[in-house]
Amino acid sequence: MFALAPETPTRRRFTFPSALTVLVVVTLVVWLLAFLVPSGSYERDAAGKPEQGTYHREPSGQSVLTRLRELFLAPVNGLYGIRDHTGQVGPDKTGELYGSAGVFLFILAIGAFITVVFATGALDRGIGRLAHRLRDRGGLLIAGVMIVFSLLGTVEGFAEETLGFYGLVVPLMLALGYDRLVATGAIILGAGVGVLCSTVNPFATGVASSGADISLGDGIMLRVLMWLVLTAVTIAYVIRYARRVRADPARSLTGFRPGDREHAQTPENADEPPPLTRTHQLVLIAVVLVFAFMIFSVIPWSGALTGKTDAQPYAFELGWSFPQLAALFVAASLLVGCLARMGEQRLSSTFVQGVADFVSPALVIVLARGVTCIMNNARITDTVLHSIEGAVSGASAGLFAILVFVVNLPLAFLIPSTSGHATLAMPVLAPLADFAGASRAVVVTAWQAASGWMNLWVPTTAVIMGGVSLAKVGYDQYLRFAWPLLAVLFVLICGFVGVGAVVG
Repeated sequence: MFALAPETPTRRRFTFPSALTVLVVVTLVVWLLAFLVPSGSYERDAAGKPEQGTYHREPSGQSVLTRLRELFLAPVNGLYGIRDHTGQVGPDKTGELYGSAGVFLFILAIGAFITVVFATGALDRGIGRLAHRLRDRGGLLIAGVMIVFSLLGTVEGFAEETLGFYGLVVPLMLALGYDRLVATGAIILGAGVGVLCSTVNPFATGVASSGADISLGDGIMLRVLMWLVLTAVTIAYVIRYARRVRADPARSLTGFRPGDREHAQTPENADEPPPLTRTHQLVLIAVVLVFAFMIFSVIPWSGALTGKTDAQPYAFELGWSFPQLAALFVAASLLVGCLARMGEQRLSSTFVQGVADFVSPALVIVLARGVTCIMNNARITDTVLHSIEGAVSGASAGLFAILVFVVNLPLAFLIPSTSGHATLAMPVLAPLADFAGASRAVVVTAWQAASGWMNLWVPTTAVIMGGVSLAKVGYDQYLRFAWPLLAVLFVLICGFVGVGAVVG
């Protein structure tokens, strides 16, 4: 008899955890750090802005049992936590909604809409025909998508709204022979670099300019120049990666999921797809109109066109946010189902399936918001702000501007909201520019660049974690893709704000 050779144990390869697991770890780490970072606060004026020089240590008043309760309730607060007049967030408080319930419902509604549209077959066939026509001009399509997103980002802070476009852009990029990272980069980096270089974005530049007591137009030439250069660099970076992957799919950082390359249009695979039927055409027209209306409904047109943050809204402005957008896509799902004559049973089951498929990215957004709730309730954000105030004092104009950018990076991690970050930081940082001989406009530019740069990669923002989840891309894969560009943008930002402070 032959002796059987002992089985060689196979080594298990490390698999990077999912977005949900990453955020659970981040939640635990931030919760533990809140024990070490002293709590404190600034005195605030009637508008809720911190006053320079008034920081003082202040016990958080949280026992270990209370902190455990905050950790336990973090996902709940992330969904529908209410912030009261003291600034504390909880599900049973009275005040304004602090949780991300609106974004959560928006993602579920988007999932239902995209699933219903795909069930009609119109989007598959439309994407196939578009990919066939652009099979030799994919770079032009990528540039077009990114320019549009960047323009919307710089004008009105188009960020979370991009979550609605993954269902369109990912299949289109796959049909052109690219991988999922190309679509992810085109969306996240396209809109993100626009927000980073906000020119008249009322939620970033507007709030920050108001806090610095300057007009929205101050420093706009520097911001426009930054937007042109940084957008061009970002587009070139994504197109370079896209061409490399299309030429050699083995160089993809994500690889391809089953079915990703089944309908890829290349010069070697150039068979023309079947024509669109009348029903397909009606569905695609409806899709275009819905997304165009979504963009129209969220832009603050009066502020964007006049450059005044307090401009009276035009009569045609809707001023919609995520609750209204969620309702829009629910209604649009029903409209598409009727246009395609799907029938009640099929439309209902498809709608529910779409909601189910998008629960995971929606939960990612809730967990990311829960991290912010923990930091808010532990009262550690003002402590970080105070350390920034001390770090930038006494520097020369050029160095001061660079330091404002650098020291705002950790605060941007703690406060992913640009408007919230601006409200906290500007009243403290803007007066320091007067002592450094720098303009307050440069402080606004440096601050928003820090907020925008961090929001291109930090796992506490719904734009990143929701985006990679929707695109079915690993967070670690996105970081490997983006970090060389992040380094280049970091250097360019320091150069722009430093030179801008010196030349005035």
